[in-house]
Amino acid sequence: MTRKSSLFSSLRRSAAPLACIGLLSLAGCGGQSDAQKAAGGSGGTSVPYTAGVFAPYKGLANQCAAPRTGTDPSTGQSYPDTRGTVASENNWLRSWINDTYLWYSEVPDLNPNLTASAEDYFDKLKTSQTTTSGAAKDKFHFTYSTAEWEALSQSGVSAGYGAQWFILAGTPPRDIRVAYVDPGTPAATAGVQRGDVVLNVDGADAVNGNTQAIVDTLNAGLFPESNGASHQFTLRNAAGASRTVTLVSANVTSTPVQNVKVINPGTDPVGYMTFNDHIATAEVGLVNAITTLRNAQVTDLILDIRYNGGGYLDLASELAYMIAGPSRTTGMTFEKLTFNSKYPGTDPVTGDPLTPTPFHTTTQGFSVAAGTALPTLNLNRVFVLTGSNTCSASESVINSLRGVGVDVIQIGGTTCGKPYGFYPTPNCGTTYFAIQFKGVNAANFGDYTDGFSPQNTVTAAGTKIPGCSVADDFSHPLGDTNEARIVAALNYRANGTCPTPPAGPVVMGKGQFGTPAGEGLMFKNPLRENRILRSH
Repeated sequence: MTRKSSLFSSLRRSAAPLACIGLLSLAGCGGQSDAQKAAGGSGGTSVPYTAGVFAPYKGLANQCAAPRTGTDPSTGQSYPDTRGTVASENNWLRSWINDTYLWYSEVPDLNPNLTASAEDYFDKLKTSQTTTSGAAKDKFHFTYSTAEWEALSQSGVSAGYGAQWFILAGTPPRDIRVAYVDPGTPAATAGVQRGDVVLNVDGADAVNGNTQAIVDTLNAGLFPESNGASHQFTLRNAAGASRTVTLVSANVTSTPVQNVKVINPGTDPVGYMTFNDHIATAEVGLVNAITTLRNAQVTDLILDIRYNGGGYLDLASELAYMIAGPSRTTGMTFEKLTFNSKYPGTDPVTGDPLTPTPFHTTTQGFSVAAGTALPTLNLNRVFVLTGSNTCSASESVINSLRGVGVDVIQIGGTTCGKPYGFYPTPNCGTTYFAIQFKGVNAANFGDYTDGFSPQNTVTAAGTKIPGCSVADDFSHPLGDTNEARIVAALNYRANGTCPTPPAGPVVMGKGQFGTPAGEGLMFKNPLRENRILRSH
């Protein structure tokens, strides 16, 4: 599926009947004739196909049904595209998946000439097996426009308002709230705050509306695809007061590190920070935050990653080192990657010998000059605030610290369960994301596919670790010492006790790409929801 179509799926399933979900997949509703499919999708040219025989994928790249012309702004060089067909794009996909996909042996060998869309063909090239809990083994298979992906990966900029929506209920009566607001954005200027409930969008009832027209209006307003789009929202704040604001979408730069503060300064100082995304601009924010907390001589840290879906793995390594310091991490593995059985000792993408990712002691050049020494807190314990949207690279922080003996105390809900990752791989203007590796920590543990759960979580399927199950508290700002998860962390720190856990699990699994979640759904772009490696 395309990542954009998945953004809309939760709400699009809320209206009945919905004959075709996904804003960008409407053309697929009518289907195609066998003759159209057999034509290879473009130009009527097929490619040779023999079941079980795969040509090297690198020699099949950039043969495009719609070749791009001009200069690639990300490289300054001409696009490598040559004239091809959809069938030739499919042929590349078939060989690439067979060579690099983690579960390549579980993928059906499909004729590349029989699908008229490369993205549709790609959707079929994944395992259909399930985990022991019955969940899909691969929930993280998607595509993204290469131009948009490159813009996102370089700057963290995307169209929006700066308000991060959190969908607690996607079917009527819906419950759509604001999880947080990035400073300096249209939403911040309009006074939108955490906990605001969306009641109406452009005249459409966001709570009880149940027609396709209403769902379309909600999707268009909540998730604008370009800047300059004006939409009217009726919101109700945590105090129960309603107001109407007009938001105009813009190219929003997220602020991944926020609310850095010291609780109990001067007496028994505890550091706190909200960390929302492992994107390039987070490097400077993390370095500054840890420097501030180090200078305050904090004795504990509350790391709020409840909404952090992941991103660059190297940034997770930097953060873990800054928390633990050199005494526990010197010479130790942050994360060891394992690829498919064809590559027991080699990275199939870079060709490099497989060596464990260390705890980085210096910056990697994302937004601070490469090689700059990282500040450290040298802590033996860390409190992590988590939820269903704590995923991928964020889980690597938890797992890696546990692997070197740091006590990780989890407060909140079960994490998403994603020890997997990939190299974003472009071809013909589309960047493909297919699971290529699994990560394990220094203790060789990486089997948390149902997430990490606080020890007292009721009926949770995840790997249980010390801590308290606590529902998200939208009535207080993030970083407020009266916010329920911070209160629970401070109490656990003081006396080792937890509040009464929710009657059921706080979360049943990650809500990415339409998979169920009991806590709620948060939609972000793929740079902010995965474990990403750089190939250079």
